[in-house]
Amino acid sequence: MVSGLEEEMTKALGRQITIPRDLGTDEAREMLAKLVAETPNLDCPPPQTAARLLDKLVGHYIEELCVNPTFIMDHPQVMSPLAKYHRSLPFMTERFELFANKHELANAYTELNDPLVQRERFNSQMKDKAAGDDEAMPIDEGFCTSLDYGLPPTGGWGCGVDRLTMLLTDTNTIKEVLLFPAMKPEDAGAKDLGAAPAAAPPGAPPAAASRGNATVNSLIAGIESLKADALRVMSDFSK
Repeated sequence: MVSGLEEEMTKALGRQITIPRDLGTDEAREMLAKLVAETPNLDCPPPQTAARLLDKLVGHYIEELCVNPTFIMDHPQVMSPLAKYHRSLPFMTERFELFANKHELANAYTELNDPLVQRERFNSQMKDKAAGDDEAMPIDEGFCTSLDYGLPPTGGWGCGVDRLTMLLTDTNTIKEVLLFPAMKPEDAGAKDLGAAPAAAPPGAPPAAASRGNATVNSLIAGIESLKADALRVMSDFSK
């Protein structure tokens, strides 16, 4: 990740960019803040932690290039508190993310199974949280205690089904593929919230039940369409 970011920033800014590998120092954080300030149309609101600053730079310079399926690899430790330290790259982790069409589809890493290092990572995260970073992880003492008993070499990956659905259905916004979008207004109710509901014909189901049935039918139709698209894509891959 860091070497790729250096390469792209060197091209864009017209001078050699070298980013320190140890991003846990104040000097490294100040350097990242200066690089963000030098980048046109890029801003990182407070708190400007090293993880947030680096994430902004990667999103601007690297993720925008990931139209075809691309793996972003070897994330710094400050961005990956649960990932195991890299066996050959100091200050990095054994982690990768899969991007396609500029969206993250999967995240994978080797699990950190050293309880001492894990506690150090959590303590570093708490410093970021104290600075105002809501995404920093709190200390999970129960998890650290479990590591004290032992965790064999483990790795895993997670795939964002909503992002995968966006890719398979050629959708631009994630709201269009969420089955249960939050606070989505109904057109009929938005026109006149103060109007009294019309009387239903004798024997007709309540309006709420009708809307509920329509919503369920719409969801079923959407799922069937998504399943058909997924089967078509898998069939194309098998050829």
